[in-house]
Amino acid sequence: MGHPVRSLPVVQNWDCGGGCTECCRQYVVYVTEEERQRILQQGWDQDPELKGVELFERVGGRQGSWRLCHRPDGACVFLEADNRCRIHARFGLEAKPFACRLYPFILVPSGDHWKLGLRFSCPPAAKNHGRPLSDHLSEANALANLLETTRGSLPDLRLPPVGDQLLDWPDLDRLLRALDRLLAEETIPLERRWRQVLFLADLLRTARFDGGGDPRKAVTGKRLAELLRILSAAAVDEVPAAATALPPPGRRGRVLFRSLLAAYVRKDTGPQQGTAQRTIVGRLWSAWRFARGRGQVPRLHAVIPESATFQQAEQDWPAWTPEATAILQRWSRVKISSGQFCGPCNFDLDVWDGIDSLAVAFAAILWLGRLLQVHGIPLVEAIVQAVRIVDDNFGFNPLLQGARQRQVLRLLRRTGDLPRLIAWYSRVREDATIPTTTSS
Repeated sequence: MGHPVRSLPVVQNWDCGGGCTECCRQYVVYVTEEERQRILQQGWDQDPELKGVELFERVGGRQGSWRLCHRPDGACVFLEADNRCRIHARFGLEAKPFACRLYPFILVPSGDHWKLGLRFSCPPAAKNHGRPLSDHLSEANALANLLETTRGSLPDLRLPPVGDQLLDWPDLDRLLRALDRLLAEETIPLERRWRQVLFLADLLRTARFDGGGDPRKAVTGKRLAELLRILSAAAVDEVPAAATALPPPGRRGRVLFRSLLAAYVRKDTGPQQGTAQRTIVGRLWSAWRFARGRGQVPRLHAVIPESATFQQAEQDWPAWTPEATAILQRWSRVKISSGQFCGPCNFDLDVWDGIDSLAVAFAAILWLGRLLQVHGIPLVEAIVQAVRIVDDNFGFNPLLQGARQRQVLRLLRRTGDLPRLIAWYSRVREDATIPTTTSS
């Protein structure tokens, strides 16, 4: 038996509807050599519909990786006309590649166990359809055991740093629970809760949890729990109640934000690939347009309307609803409470940069949701679409990886623009209100 998988305190549901097949059309599935050989031995060369069809393609030359082929319409080569997986239908779930079995779950390392995260790019996950995640623990434990036994991945080997320090796993959990408690407080608007999270993170950046090398001064265990309680109360008291109390993000902050935004709202593969992504000229033009921030928005994703402009995304929301807030709250809490925002699940970012990256992603969801709603998509559907698109890239798009992203995040923090971006893109018209109840 491998390390156990534990569910999250967030009320989040999921079940595969079995009919949308988006994961079978939108994603490239890489397979190990062992998986490739196992599938080849299943006898697909005798299947009338697959005879003579290439099942795998090599990526990166002779020493590169293998991935499943896709048909001209974008569907996986193993997807049947009735939207069933041929491998699953004939040989069962266990015969499928590990990547197909795992999606949309994410196994997040957490010391002596895994936490069960989730990718909101999956439609039922974004819509909260299905059974509670806790009902999937048996399946998740089997996947964790397979991951450990076949790929040598253990959950207790990669403790994400907290700045230039390391907390042990119990203390990191204390920190995550403190952040999650702020996000779970439904009596105030979600954007204010997010500003409180950023305020608390800024206060904690200067703390020396290790006591500067003196164990007697270390802030751990009960000391850390008490510090988090005091500083969380300060965040509640000190953060301005109204988003309008904050000035708009500065010009430099907006340019920096859009440089990350362009990576969060794109689709590089599959049927929903943006038209602007198909040529080098299109990609360069898109980067320039996002840096400029005026005029037409490049179609980095097929969902972006052809007539969309940057100015439209800067307008106030005409209204807000508890249902829209519930989607954003679930997404935020799942990412925070699972720890999916830092460490190996998010390009090895430390805790502080990870929180900042999640805040930028939250602002990107608001930006894209507003743009979609302007073009006639109902509010809740616009938020679902925006969450799915942004979360598809969060922690996965290599353009968000590396020193450049870290530098942009730190510049946004130093200029004070992170809370301003969240407040700015949460604005509603003066005749509208933002409900605080988020029952889903």
